[in-house]
Amino acid sequence: MQIGEAAKAADLPVKTVRYYADIGLVTPVRSASGYRQYGPAELAKLIFARRARAFGFSIEEVRELLSLYEDRNRSSADVKEIAQRRLEEIERRMAELTALRAELTHLVDTCRGDHRPDCPILSRLAPEA
Repeated sequence: MQIGEAAKAADLPVKTVRYYADIGLVTPVRSASGYRQYGPAELAKLIFARRARAFGFSIEEVRELLSLYEDRNRSSADVKEIAQRRLEEIERRMAELTALRAELTHLVDTCRGDHRPDCPILSRLAPEA
């Protein structure tokens, strides 16, 4: 199938499919006329990449996971290590967002929201003099 069909089947934009081919994440076969042709193996990799990216894995992590996916002699420990690092990053980010939410909630609660000019939200955002 050509790139448009592969993109639709993998639920990815054509631009993303082209990018994945350009960086070697997938390797479509070139037809005699130069068009990229995607077979079942390439489609499976595109879907794999889309799902991995949805979990927030970086392109390099996706490349690593795809390599492990293709390696039948892989160790699941290698896969788990990559996923564990991603999970730790998600948990770190969640802690940061929780702290930001608490601080912003406090600022919103303390702002009177009336006709007066003083506002703790703006005071917090302003650089210290």
